[in-house]
Amino acid sequence: MRRKKLGFVDMSESEIEIQREADLQRETDLQREADLQRLMQSRPNYLLVIWSNFSRNKFAVAGLAVVLILLVLALVTPMIVSIDMTTDIDIRGKLMPPGPGHIFGKDHLGRDVFARLLYGSRVSLTMGFIPMGCSLFLGILFGSAAVYRGGLLETIILRACDILSCIPGVLLALTLVAVLGPGLRNVMIAITIAAVPDMTRYVRSVILNIVGLEYIEAARACGIGSTAIIARHVIPNAAGPLILSAVSNIASMIMIGAGLSYLGLGVQLPNPEWGAMLADGQNYFMHAPHLMIVPGITMLIAVLSFNLMGDGLRDALDPKLR
Repeated sequence: MRRKKLGFVDMSESEIEIQREADLQRETDLQREADLQRLMQSRPNYLLVIWSNFSRNKFAVAGLAVVLILLVLALVTPMIVSIDMTTDIDIRGKLMPPGPGHIFGKDHLGRDVFARLLYGSRVSLTMGFIPMGCSLFLGILFGSAAVYRGGLLETIILRACDILSCIPGVLLALTLVAVLGPGLRNVMIAITIAAVPDMTRYVRSVILNIVGLEYIEAARACGIGSTAIIARHVIPNAAGPLILSAVSNIASMIMIGAGLSYLGLGVQLPNPEWGAMLADGQNYFMHAPHLMIVPGITMLIAVLSFNLMGDGLRDALDPKLR
């Protein structure tokens, strides 16, 4: 009876010890969860950190403000002026200087310059944003395929980029438009093709820097496929540099599109576009300089604003580059 009693007592003490360890482990887990929640609450928001770094650059903030104003004006242009004002001919009002009722005057056919400038902004910004988005998508597609597939596919992609990179981007776009023919769609196709080689190389270099990190190796060790790794880990971590590169390229794409329209290979008259407006007004510069000054200054402000915003975004995403 005594052994049984002692045995019973020993068994009870073992159970009590196990229960104590379980309670201690539970308290430790709860404490860790509480500490993690406090850490997440105290950690600054990533977007707020980017905005804080970005807002320190006053020129970048000014550039962002101008870009937003241009985008808003481009979106609400049909609510401000009628499309008919860009095509209605008024010979009696031709070459009218800026004044009340027509703040930027009229061109050689009596068309309102302010209305044509607003509708031209829609075309010029379209030639910047759509080719940028398409070239970024194709660059991510080809760049990630070159890194993860390698072999013959990587060789083909890189050699194709080498061949296209031998031709300056403006000259390549000019050649493609000369082959495809003038027009807004063909201009955007040409600008996209001209931008893809450099974007592909940049995406490849960014991905190569990421795939060697420890968390990518851990994902591979867990059996995650290459496609899932690219979608879940590589692209989100490469988003900052890629967005920065895309924003910086918008200004150059607007300039290329305007240059092609200035040469008569882009948007065709009477459709309004900043480069086409420059070409249309150069013959009247001595008598009506506002026909070139207004679209020229507008293009200068737009390109400068995108560049300032890109510089500020670069500093915000990587303060070490400042």
